[in-house]
Amino acid sequence: MKQRLLIIGGGMAGVKLVEELVATCPAHFAITLVGEEARPGYNRVLLSALLARDVSEADIRLKDASWYAAQGVTLITGDAVTSVDVTAQTAVVASGRKLTFDRVVFATGSSPIRLPLPGSDLPGVIAFRDLEDVSALERAAADGQRIAVIGGGLLGIEAAYGLAKRGADVSLIHVMDSLMERQLDGPAAAILKRAIERKGVKVLLAKSSRAITGGAKVEALEFNDGTALACDMVVFAVGIRPNMALAKAAGVAVNRGIVVDDALQAAYRGVYALGECAEHQGHVYGLVEPAYQQAKVLAAHLAGAPAAYGGTLLATNLKVSGVPVFSAGDFMGGEGTEAIVASDPRQGFYKKLVLKGGALVGVVLIGDADDALWYLDLMRRGVDVTALRRSLVFGPAYVPAAVLAALAA
Repeated sequence: MKQRLLIIGGGMAGVKLVEELVATCPAHFAITLVGEEARPGYNRVLLSALLARDVSEADIRLKDASWYAAQGVTLITGDAVTSVDVTAQTAVVASGRKLTFDRVVFATGSSPIRLPLPGSDLPGVIAFRDLEDVSALERAAADGQRIAVIGGGLLGIEAAYGLAKRGADVSLIHVMDSLMERQLDGPAAAILKRAIERKGVKVLLAKSSRAITGGAKVEALEFNDGTALACDMVVFAVGIRPNMALAKAAGVAVNRGIVVDDALQAAYRGVYALGECAEHQGHVYGLVEPAYQQAKVLAAHLAGAPAAYGGTLLATNLKVSGVPVFSAGDFMGGEGTEAIVASDPRQGFYKKLVLKGGALVGVVLIGDADDALWYLDLMRRGVDVTALRRSLVFGPAYVPAAVLAALAA
């Protein structure tokens, strides 16, 4: 008889786990996947591309409802789990239906952070997190509204770019003095800023928001330096917070996220968590790659195979407002490190490699990220790159074949 497996959360982590289980042990579990949103899971990473009309809604869909049915998976959408009893092994959804399980996985993701500013409850203040938010932003851009996006990280930049591409009057506000400060150093951030401004986005750095003002709707965003920006809409893109309240109410141990071990198991036997809601060895990853790696490990564990999640070397590898961007590891450098830099700011090109003890420990690429995965592989394997130090910055195309073969061995 199949064990009953309940996956709470129909987003990217939950869907990836279903895919891995179907591929690994299709006969082990009777799977129920419960999602809060009315639609089956979709790729949130591509929401900004959808806003910019670079992809269609069909392109971001992960799986059709028919796929789940074909795999024997019970899919519940638009009916969020409201409570879990891990002792009785039951869960209740918003409609009142009771679900039973033998094992349960929290894949509840995260929620966007809304700054507690005066006026943040005015009409015209939203976060950028789901398809409904994309629809609201599309309407605002079509109406020619002046839009202030707060947050100079990846999400804020992508939201601003998508809105500018739609023809909106967009200002990007960031509290720090450089963009994407967690992923880029100063020179790389400066190149990115110029590239974004060429896309029609006004960038305001070192601006701390004080209040959102208006009567019936948003009229302006005020800053702590006494200045203000007239606008019709404010978009929060300042980060995410793990959704762990459901697990906490069930008595599952939480800290910054739902605390799990190397098997992604929580304090209760048969209770697991993965993705943006999970905390592993003190780390809460708000990115897709760690969630997918965790799904693979958890599926193997549930199938009875030896598997352990050892953490993820974080890397950013994407196009930000059409500009290739990659960073990984200790790209800022520190004591005992040295940097190799190639740069042409006028052409929007920047490459920085950080070495320590003969190994590559950090990388930043702007404008050309074709060799990103090669550098990442060298970092993850801890390869001694001393033999190719002179050619390293130029990429594998300039490394002798014999040296490349030795590195791959």
